[in-house]
Amino acid sequence: MHLCPQLGDHLMITIEALSAFSDNYIWLLQDAQHKRVAVVDPGDAAPVQAWLQQHDDWTLSDILITHHHNDHVGGVEQLRRETGARVHGPANENIPGRDQALVDGDRIEVLGLALQVFEVPGHTLGHIAFYQPEQHWLFSGDTLFAAGCGRLFEGTPAQMYQSLQRLAALPDTTLVYCAHEYTLSNLRFARAVEPANPAIAERFRQVEAWREQGRISLPSDLAMERATNPFLRTAETSVKEMLASREGHALGSESEVFAALRAWKDHF
Repeated sequence: MHLCPQLGDHLMITIEALSAFSDNYIWLLQDAQHKRVAVVDPGDAAPVQAWLQQHDDWTLSDILITHHHNDHVGGVEQLRRETGARVHGPANENIPGRDQALVDGDRIEVLGLALQVFEVPGHTLGHIAFYQPEQHWLFSGDTLFAAGCGRLFEGTPAQMYQSLQRLAALPDTTLVYCAHEYTLSNLRFARAVEPANPAIAERFRQVEAWREQGRISLPSDLAMERATNPFLRTAETSVKEMLASREGHALGSESEVFAALRAWKDHF
């Protein structure tokens, strides 16, 4: 588990990663002052139930959902039934037990924290992300990963490219709390795309050591992502040249570069 305390103006909120399935993370936000928690994308109720049993004087107040895939929503109805937690999720997807349907530009308050809602289609058509602007926390679900991005199950490459560009415009210090431990495999791909990029090589060494120690690789930050995530580097000459070499011709736009990258990664 990973603890990352962050001090708000009036609150101490701690973010903890609860492991689920083989490589999912359920993010658990803790408000120690009021002994209440919120969770992001509980695909499995059991890790959250276990935490609550160990902290039996705490309550689960809110459940935040980024998209409808079962490894993100599978535990929602059981947790809502047992705790009465309020479920916040994308309006344009079928979310079990949803109490509040969210669209782009909405703002909600959870544990005293203001969260902004961004619609980021691509992985799924209705996918949303949650952003806390004072602390610069981004709960990106399966849109932006550490050193990667989600597969395109429903959306188009152009949609995902625009979604990633929107997230990449957030401040350098933004902490990226994505939903999977994919960082090392993503960095293997990043090395293939930019074999001469020293930042990628160093990050690979660091994450490899962390994983050998059983340490998780998250959260990342956007400065690191811009330096090492090929899907945020479609404007870089090194990336364009690698894709032109693979495709046999130059690609006309960054969106086309992204589409070629995503297709390559799908079969990497």
